[in-house]
Amino acid sequence: MERFELEKELQEEIRRTVFGGTFIKIVQSVRRGGKTFRISMRPVTIGAESKFQAEMVDGGQVQVRNFDAAGAARGLEEIINQRGARELHLIATTGDLHVRVTKKGKVLVSRSAPMQREAPAQTHDRVKDLPLNRFESAAFLRVAGLTDGSGEIRASMRGKYDQVNKFLGEVCGIVSGGSDCTRQPLTVVDCGCGKAYLTLAMYGFLTGAMGFENVRVTGVDRREDVILAAREMAKRLDWQDRVEFVQKDIADFDIEKRPGENVMVTSLHACDTATDEALAKAVEWKAKWVLSAPCCQHELQKSLTGANANAVFAGLLRQAILRERLCDILTDTFRALIMRMAGYRTQVVEFVAPERTARNILLKCEAGLKPAQAQTVSEYLDLRNFWKVVPWLEERLATRIRPMLERFE
Repeated sequence: MERFELEKELQEEIRRTVFGGTFIKIVQSVRRGGKTFRISMRPVTIGAESKFQAEMVDGGQVQVRNFDAAGAARGLEEIINQRGARELHLIATTGDLHVRVTKKGKVLVSRSAPMQREAPAQTHDRVKDLPLNRFESAAFLRVAGLTDGSGEIRASMRGKYDQVNKFLGEVCGIVSGGSDCTRQPLTVVDCGCGKAYLTLAMYGFLTGAMGFENVRVTGVDRREDVILAAREMAKRLDWQDRVEFVQKDIADFDIEKRPGENVMVTSLHACDTATDEALAKAVEWKAKWVLSAPCCQHELQKSLTGANANAVFAGLLRQAILRERLCDILTDTFRALIMRMAGYRTQVVEFVAPERTARNILLKCEAGLKPAQAQTVSEYLDLRNFWKVVPWLEERLATRIRPMLERFE
């Protein structure tokens, strides 16, 4: 038997399953020149005809083709006879088969316990060009618990699946591509990583879809239970050498930048001033990109309702829900202006539909502006002085921000 070749019995098992009536889906991923090529095939019904639908993802480009049984058989032979390191996942109603071929040509085979499950409807849906479809995400989705045993998105996890897709889409929009960018070392720090859905998805997307060659990702959270669970997921995905998880407060965490390295800081619903701490760390680390979706924001409410509060808005501030929404808007406005003063082009966008989550604001920041521009500083001071407040992020970055303000006060 040649190196990388599957045993004859294993080849026959795959053929029997695909054409034996229990077949749900087959997926194979191959690394080519630092990028991932993925092909998957599943049975579909088009009109009254039974077909096989193949989806090919190569360098972020998605192609979909439909075949009859003969065409599917030829395609299956190409999958079986593929050479080189690869992973193959065969899903059937009776159980799953997973084949991993290492770089040295060793073939590792594992099978799920026997089961009896219903095959999903063989609908001919248009394949959506979602970020999680641009790389081989099946293993990540399974390990993270976003998909069930048949590879379908769990109904209870649909919101999180959409949220991660939208966040990755914003990453793709702000991070410049091209060989120069993707060859530079990149460190991503996910502040308040929680259950690590985004942390792990970021690594898969940046390496598998965007072609970054040297990426390390760190998830930071102060909760021991979520860090231990995240480490286990990274180990199951064999990503533990490139994705690490640290149990610390964001304020106590630091990085050592490599020569010529870019840094990206992300935070998805880090509560209250944890978002500010993530933004402050990004400024201190001179991060190139920052993407932050704030969560609850209580710090500003203490100032707005204190003795120095603007009396004109007493009627508004008396109502808790109105006060909360006002504080959300003001806090994110102050954050955006401070990031602009620090030298970041900053946009505030709605990154996911409101029905998915009420916390759907995203701050997108990219280094490149001249710091302390007069208009930005003036806008910030006017807003701050009108409301008679000192935002927490200003205090956190006082040594950098106060000298800018003093020139205009």
